[in-house]
Amino acid sequence: MKALILLITATVIAISSTVFADEPVQGGTLNSVIQPEPPGLMLGLVQNGPTQMVAGQIYESLLRYDHDLNPMPSLAKEWSKSKDGLTYTFTLQNDVLWHDGVPFTSADVVFSVDEFLRETHPRLRASLVYVDKITAPDDKTVVFQLKQPFGPFLGMFETGTMPIIPKHIYDGTDYTSNPMNNTPIGTGPFKFSKWERGSYIHLVRNEDYYVDGKPHLDEIYYQVIPDAASRAIAFETGKVDLLPGGSVENFDIPRLIAMDNVCSTNAGWEFFGPHSWMWLNMHEGPMTDKNLRKAVMHAMDREFARDALWNGNGDLAKGPISSVTRFHEADTPDITFNPDKARKYLAASDYDGRTLRLLPLPYGETWQRWAEATRQNLSDIGINVEIMATDVAGWNQKVANWDFDMAFTYLYQYGDPALGVARTFISSNIAKGSPWNNVSGYINEEVDALFAEAAIQADDTKRQELYTRAQNVIVDDVPVAWMLELKFPTIYRCNLKNPVSTAIGVNDGLRDAWLAKK
Repeated sequence: MKALILLITATVIAISSTVFADEPVQGGTLNSVIQPEPPGLMLGLVQNGPTQMVAGQIYESLLRYDHDLNPMPSLAKEWSKSKDGLTYTFTLQNDVLWHDGVPFTSADVVFSVDEFLRETHPRLRASLVYVDKITAPDDKTVVFQLKQPFGPFLGMFETGTMPIIPKHIYDGTDYTSNPMNNTPIGTGPFKFSKWERGSYIHLVRNEDYYVDGKPHLDEIYYQVIPDAASRAIAFETGKVDLLPGGSVENFDIPRLIAMDNVCSTNAGWEFFGPHSWMWLNMHEGPMTDKNLRKAVMHAMDREFARDALWNGNGDLAKGPISSVTRFHEADTPDITFNPDKARKYLAASDYDGRTLRLLPLPYGETWQRWAEATRQNLSDIGINVEIMATDVAGWNQKVANWDFDMAFTYLYQYGDPALGVARTFISSNIAKGSPWNNVSGYINEEVDALFAEAAIQADDTKRQELYTRAQNVIVDDVPVAWMLELKFPTIYRCNLKNPVSTAIGVNDGLRDAWLAKK
């Protein structure tokens, strides 16, 4: 009997230890990498990836999103929609303070969305055309009145899409030159502390955060390490604990993941749905020929790219809408690797043997190798290709000014085709000066109409029908050459717990992260 009691006691202690080991621990310093170094941290003015990753800890929006893209509370604790789909009412959290101690109110939301972001945020501005007015009946309530139903409306409230800005700092100022841009003030779980240019960005715990017990971490250092090999070494040697997706070359990932006390996850990209393709310049030149575009599409060995270049971190794209994005259609026209079919389309085209200019993404060795593989694929069917070397600034300029024949890219989809896909294919979004709009110059009135109608449908069944039709038309037209649905594993020390808790991963998940005792 005594032995049994001892055994039961030992079992209870073991179970208790396991439970307590999984309980969040307060305190600790997290070292992450950030690359490239952000151009700024004022999220209302700068929306590139590195800025969102750091500033997503400083700023917040009304909602967050789980891995199935369902909305969750953030600065709004509750929300409701009218039966006609035209009125959305948000009830704000209590006791929220800006990092300078000023109370957060509904006036900040109205100012941020209706004034600041309408002026500064092109992607959000395109969605706000459906919003008639935004009002604040009281300090804790915000009402959005729509002109007509807008299906993805509740998907607009991600931090990078709709960051809430402090009215008391920006109202009546020149937004772009406000000196507080250098020391951003938000409501988020971490506060800006210091930015040592070229070295690190330092954030500290917001002691007045409105969510009890969070954040768990005391501070975060984002280490600026210019090249991928050095970032990998920094992780191997223990200088950093977290490698956000895309921090290292794909060929280094298997080795890093195999190390002791190293964990990884592909979760946290559901909202973004990174989708890669080659822009095909349809404004003028050879790519105006649909047969040539089809030849290019069928010539590319995307399975090789996925397996050999991305180490399996991707899926073959079936068309314009990613499989993790709402209203994806898997049964689209054939775009598989088929050199014989590619040669038939090439023979039917007007291609005269001229050398086509291919612009790779200047984001590291993986992208350069992908461009080389693509050149070889196209050469195999009789298309001559020259790879143009550029840096990031040069790539931006050439793509924005349509100075290419083919150009690699990848874009985010933001959870819904109306938010992140339509922009690439609707003719009203053709304009020089941006690498993020309809760069190919694709014009199809049927596609324009389908995207417009789908955006304002309240019924998801009807939206699916319209988006399926649009996807089939677009894939048949081949305005871009689809590549992969990219996966970017987040790699981290296993004692770092829960770094990815939402559909945008480490961009807003570090409020929930904690460091277990080693």
